[in-house]
Amino acid sequence: MELVLLVLVSYLIGSIPTGFLIGKLVKGVDVRTQGSGNIGATNVWRSLGPAPALAALAGDVTKGIGAVLLGRYFGPPGFELITAGAALAGHGWSVFLRFQGGKMVATMLGILLLLPPVALVAAVATWFSTVILTRYVSLASMLAAVAIPVAWAVAGAGTNLVVFGTAVTVVVFFKHRSNIIRLVSGTENRFSLRK
Repeated sequence: MELVLLVLVSYLIGSIPTGFLIGKLVKGVDVRTQGSGNIGATNVWRSLGPAPALAALAGDVTKGIGAVLLGRYFGPPGFELITAGAALAGHGWSVFLRFQGGKMVATMLGILLLLPPVALVAAVATWFSTVILTRYVSLASMLAAVAIPVAWAVAGAGTNLVVFGTAVTVVVFFKHRSNIIRLVSGTENRFSLRK
């Protein structure tokens, strides 16, 4: 029962719609009606500017950190991957937004901060290099997701981590399916530092 509660709490933590709340509190705007319609930091940046976007990013990263810590300190060994997965599910399908949500990238960043670091290094390097070369945040996010299980596999970090990373990658691609269509058709927006 305690383990079920940990999973539920982690899901609820992940469900906190940071970008949506910031849009409402700071500007009175529903970011789901702006830009790409996503509640993540990239769309918050495009819709509201850098300061709200950085706040949304920090909030989503913190959710991932919190979920890992819950599983690590209150569950059996390795349970942090379960609570991390629950937080990602909450972020992607938030109970507070009628099971709509973000694309899980920032929350996954928070999770990676507390797991074997080779995946974090690989993901961040892949993300930044892709954004610099292409200015496509969606493409960068998907390639960074691929880098996570690959890095853990190459480093011999363990089957559980590789399976977890692979599952996350599949879901990240699923959440980016509209971006994939736009990338293929050449209509995907490129990132700009200007609002």
